[in-house]
Order: sequence, then structure tokens, then C-alpha cells
Amino acid sequence: MPPPLRHAAHLDLSYRPLASEDYGFTEALYLSTRAEELALSGWPEAQRRQFLMQQHRAQHLHYQRHYPDAEWLVVERAGTPVGRLYIEEWRDQFRIIDISLMPAARGGGIGTAILRDTLDWAKAHAKSASIHVEKGNPARALYERLGFTLVEDKGVYDLMKWSPPANSA
Repeated sequence: MPPPLRHAAHLDLSYRPLASEDYGFTEALYLSTRAEELALSGWPEAQRRQFLMQQHRAQHLHYQRHYPDAEWLVVERAGTPVGRLYIEEWRDQFRIIDISLMPAARGGGIGTAILRDTLDWAKAHAKSASIHVEKGNPARALYERLGFTLVEDKGVYDLMKWSPPANSA
């Protein structure tokens, strides 16, 4: 069951399960999240694209293998895919495996709304929420603003965790 849409509903957002037909969309989404970083490589465009397509495929397989019980959700705005939310419920927490938005959907409150809904959902279940965040990811400031804190340095990534206030359940 995905997080209930409360904050996100006000932005005309909805979720639907990921389908095999969405692979091209998730690939384009992944490429958009890494394009700026890879532009610095000096590689020709075709080489960057091929590399990122391989990285997306590897990530997709990794997620499927290591998070078998996850919710694989496509985020839609007014019926158009704009992002993805992959999340898995564990005994004591909700692990946000991935939350990504297409460039045109970034910076307008969509990610904040989805995360607020996810944290409200975690709070209602008396659970924490966690996510691995690349050290240079601009969304890190959003996570910190929402109350996520660093719990473990994993090299390229940091594990960040949000816990419900002690007086809530």
C-alpha cells in the first residue's frame, strides 16, 4: 500500500504501480538525474548515454533483487508520469529506496509533498523512514529540512533517517 495522498493530492498527484511498459520512462528519468554529473566527464554524448543506460539497468536489477517486497510506484501529475517512488515497509521503518522527479517537476513542491505524505504515513504506523542519499545530491537539503539526520556514512552515499517525534504514535 503506497503512502496516502494528502499533501500530494493538492498538487494533482497520483501513484500507480510500475509496469513493464514504464521501463523507457524510468530510464529517461534516471538519465535526467545523472546528466549534469556526467556532462563533466568530457565523454561524447553517445558514450554518456550508453553508460547511463547500463547504470539504469544495473540499478533496476539491484533494486528488484534487494527489495523484493517494495512498492514500485510511478508518480503522475494530471495523468502524466513525472517521477517514481520506490518504498519498502520493514518491521520498524519505511525504506525509501528511490524518489526521483523529471526536471520539469523539480523545485515545485512535488518531492516535498510526497515526502511529507510518506513521513505522515510512517508516523501513523509508529515507524521511522530512511533513505540513502548521495553526498552531493541537492535534495539532501530537503531531507534535512524535513528532519532526516545522518546515521551512517556509506562512502558515496549517506544513510539518513527520520524518526517520529517521541510523543506521537
